[in-house]
Amino acid sequence: MKIEVRSKKINIFLVLIAMGLLTTSCGRSLRGSGGEVTGVRLAAVNEPTPYGMVLVKRGAFEMGPSDKDSLWGMMPETKGVSFDAFWMDQTEVTNAKYRQFVNYVRDSIIRERLYDPQFGGNELFKITDDRYGDPIEPYLDWSRPIPWKRASEEEEMAIESIYYTHPVTGEKKLDPAQMYYKYEWYDYTSAALRKNRLNPYERIRNTDLTVNPDEVVMISKDTAYIDDEGRIVNETITRPLSSEWDFLHTRIVAIYPDETVWINDFNNAYNEPYMRMYFNHPGYDDYPVVGVSWEMATAYCVWRTNTFKESLNLPAGQNIEPFRLPTEGEWEYAARTGKNENKYPWSSDDLQSSKGCFLANFKPGDGDYTQDGHIITSRTGSFAPNEFGLYDMAGNVAEWTSTSFSESGPTQMSDMNPELHYDAAKEDPYAMKKKVVRGGSWKDVAQFIRSDMRTSEYQNETRSYIGFRCARTQVGFSKSKGKK
Repeated sequence: MKIEVRSKKINIFLVLIAMGLLTTSCGRSLRGSGGEVTGVRLAAVNEPTPYGMVLVKRGAFEMGPSDKDSLWGMMPETKGVSFDAFWMDQTEVTNAKYRQFVNYVRDSIIRERLYDPQFGGNELFKITDDRYGDPIEPYLDWSRPIPWKRASEEEEMAIESIYYTHPVTGEKKLDPAQMYYKYEWYDYTSAALRKNRLNPYERIRNTDLTVNPDEVVMISKDTAYIDDEGRIVNETITRPLSSEWDFLHTRIVAIYPDETVWINDFNNAYNEPYMRMYFNHPGYDDYPVVGVSWEMATAYCVWRTNTFKESLNLPAGQNIEPFRLPTEGEWEYAARTGKNENKYPWSSDDLQSSKGCFLANFKPGDGDYTQDGHIITSRTGSFAPNEFGLYDMAGNVAEWTSTSFSESGPTQMSDMNPELHYDAAKEDPYAMKKKVVRGGSWKDVAQFIRSDMRTSEYQNETRSYIGFRCARTQVGFSKSKGKK
């Protein structure tokens, strides 16, 4: 009994000491100075300015056509909307930048096969133990170089396995069918919906209603795998909500640009040189990548996010704002520099400067693509930027946005950071798989390169005139243009 009483006294004494530490540790009071609440600040993560991006400061404007559509005779429907600050690529993603993504996928597959006993069988290409020697889930060792020049017979087989040799012409190139990228993303929006709460008593706040704790909530989840025949399978499954893992989605995307678009987009035209050379010739390094679907562009954004995050050496569990496709609203706001009166990225309705130079790469005349100095795409940054410092926001290539296409457009979106996003299931009608495309391209007439005009394309479609650029929400505050 004496020992027990002594133990209680010691515990009470320790609690009193702890309370004293809370109020006097390091001369600071966690209760605040003089008993006031002064706040607890978090350690800041110093992120560098994303390479090749410019900051579009927060602002507002009237989204939608700036005047009556003379082509279709439609009256404009506009909506006042506001945007938080975001980063945006100065130029469209180029062949060189997208090729870095392709090479990453290529090298990942090669390293996997160099480790695979059926190919190279070299266990050193994966890290299987942590620094203490304890086993961990294996991951690729990127510090170990691929033996391009001094490969053994087995290693040579692993490297050569991703290439395709044409049986007739003998041409050797990467096999597009093998260039796939697998990624995961957590659906924060769906997880945040009250109807999807794991605790059934949190789904209804109306205290007049009776909560059924046994109610089953069904969740749609995207999953992906490679079947026994080597084909990519992306499917949507529906199952009862059981944990946070039900909001983690998986997708596998073939990411090699479709080089055949130059043939399939134009009948009775000799475009074979573009098909053979556009993505794989150094002369086109700084030209916008084309032949990429919305799905491929989204995969690029995920890869870019992961690459950027790894370079920051963040603490475990620390996340960052992802790179992504711009929303339709962000794209229009950036192109028109936040000005209601602007139809184009420049301040007038003219298509040429005072010196007679065209202001964008488009189709100026009937059958004459060359008046602006180019016949197809142009090197990014060939024309002057708009006031935000963004190049080619009209013409060159049209650009994917993250927004799902709807005829009603902005009218059904919020007036704050407007967006209409829908992840179409494989079983959904094809019409539900359209995404908004903005900006017009090198093949379009002046009407369709206007910044206030919208069009669409199916998310799995590839075109010789559609590319993309990335955006990224700025964390924290920025000053609006013209305001303090």
